[in-house]
Amino acid sequence: MLYLPIAILFLFSINSNTFLSFPLQGLTLNWYEKLLESDALLRSARNSLMVALCSSLAATVLGTMTSLLMLRYQFRSKSLLVAMAVLPLIVPYIVLAVALLLLFAVLGIDRSLWTVGIAHTVVALPYVLLIVGSRLAGFDANLEEAAMDLGADYPTTLRRIVLPMIAPAMVSALLTAFTVSFDEFALALFLAGTHPTFPVYLYGQLRFASRLPIMIALAVLMMIGTLALVLIAERVRRVE
Repeated sequence: MLYLPIAILFLFSINSNTFLSFPLQGLTLNWYEKLLESDALLRSARNSLMVALCSSLAATVLGTMTSLLMLRYQFRSKSLLVAMAVLPLIVPYIVLAVALLLLFAVLGIDRSLWTVGIAHTVVALPYVLLIVGSRLAGFDANLEEAAMDLGADYPTTLRRIVLPMIAPAMVSALLTAFTVSFDEFALALFLAGTHPTFPVYLYGQLRFASRLPIMIALAVLMMIGTLALVLIAERVRRVE
């Protein structure tokens, strides 16, 4: 049920006919070639890459810091922090999009790629917490205590001991956050303003029947890229 529609989508992406029906009229790579001829498409792809890169970096840094705070320190409002950090996994994206749209409107902040980046950082943060937190949970805290007993202060211990040990998990979290941001649609639709991201542009082009094969080819490339990033992230996560 998951892979059969993807296989059918790939077949239609190399179909020479613009009508989505069987039997196929012939095989062609023309639709993939036309992808590179659209300036608007390339701009939207560049927008998504910029937003995904910035938001994944921000989410990885904030998520790693939050994971260290939750797993290495004891404080009264710890459970509240955990609940707030994972809340974006529970709240529907469409609800979060409306809430952030109202918030930015009240604050007088115009919709742009920056507002999309902030929203994507929020929704990617729980994924970073789960990935980095699971690595920290299996990391022997006695190694940190041993380093400090030998004279290292805590920042040096973090830099020389903790960060190298959790680096694979951080890279995996970064790739996962990048994938989440690049593929996200609802938040970008509400917050992008006049600068659409890749999924928003793809959705807008579905209204034109003549461009549907090009959008199908584009969707195939997006699925391949997303699958590759997920596989790389999982491979890196398993590195000890």
